[in-house]
Amino acid sequence: QVQLVESGGGLVQAGDSLRLSCAASGRTISAYTMGWFRQAPGKEREFVATISWSGDPLYAEIVKGRFAISRDNVRYTMYLQMNSLKPEDTAVYYCAAKSGFFPTLPFMRTPGWYDDWGLGTQVTVSS
Repeated sequence: QVQLVESGGGLVQAGDSLRLSCAASGRTISAYTMGWFRQAPGKEREFVATISWSGDPLYAEIVKGRFAISRDNVRYTMYLQMNSLKPEDTAVYYCAAKSGFFPTLPFMRTPGWYDDWGLGTQVTVSS
């Protein structure tokens, strides 16, 4: 099990950028698939992006071209660079982890596939 802590959220205006971080404690993340999900009020948790142990990313269509996921295994940290933010990006953003050396595959869009979750960080985008 790995403990995850998100940071970097905040209140920004439409068109601005934010970089979220997900710091892992307890063990290295080098053998984990890491993902970002988000949940807006009254909505289900939805997939944003995931990155395999080897650095291969997968994005939700609604963020492709605007968001970039990356990882630093030495610092036990994953990032989500969010550019050209829109009001509809407003949500609590969660990071998630799944142990194992998996290639990036479509089922990684499913929240239930991940074993470990952080508590989330709020991102609010004003128009």
